[in-house]
Amino acid sequence: MSGTATRYLYLARHGEATPDETGLSDNGRRQAVLLGERLRGIPLSAIHHGPLARAEQTARLVGEQLDGVRLHLSEPAGDYIPYLPRKEELPPDAADAMLHHLARFPSEERERGPALAREALAQFTGPVEGDEPRHELVVTHNFLIGWLVRAALDAPPWRWMGLNHCNAALTVIRYAPDRPSAMLFSNDMRHLPPELQWTGFPPELRV
Repeated sequence: MSGTATRYLYLARHGEATPDETGLSDNGRRQAVLLGERLRGIPLSAIHHGPLARAEQTARLVGEQLDGVRLHLSEPAGDYIPYLPRKEELPPDAADAMLHHLARFPSEERERGPALAREALAQFTGPVEGDEPRHELVVTHNFLIGWLVRAALDAPPWRWMGLNHCNAALTVIRYAPDRPSAMLFSNDMRHLPPELQWTGFPPELRV
C-alpha cells in the first residue's frame, strides 16, 4: 500500500520585469538563468508558473538550465490578493494604512484572490502520496510566496502582508509526514551577484 512522502516546495519570485511589466528585463533574464543554474542537481519533478508573462518567461529560462523538467501553467500560481483582512484583525496602529494599500489593487485581484489562494494551498502544500520525496518549483509572485510562508508558519491569515521576496530569490519549505511544515530557508539570493540582488524591494528594505 502506498504511503505518504515528504514534499520539498521551492518558491521563486519571477525575475525583474520591464517597467510596463510585459516581460523580463535584461536583469530579469540573467536572474532567471542563474536561478536555473542554482537548481541543477535538485531532482525537480515539475516547474509550476503563473499565467503572467514575467512568471512564464522566468520558468522557461529556469527550465532551459535543467534536464527535462516539464513546465506547468497554473492559475493558482498567479498574482492576486490571497486574503482580505478585516480591520479588527490588523494591528490598530497600521490597520488603516494596510487596508488603504489593498484598496489600490484591481477589484478582480481582490475578489478572485482568496479562492485561488485556497487552491494554491491544496495544490502545492503538504506531504505527497507515494514512497518517494517530491521536489517541485513554483515560479510566482510576491503575494503568493508570502501567503504560503505564512501558512507554513501557522501565522494569522493577514500576516502574508509584510513578507517580501526579491526577484529570483529562493525559498524552500519542507512538508514531512507527521511533522510540522518547516522553513528550510527564505529569500535566498546567494546565486545572484550583488548587482542583481534586492531587485523588487524598495531601497529602505534592502540590507
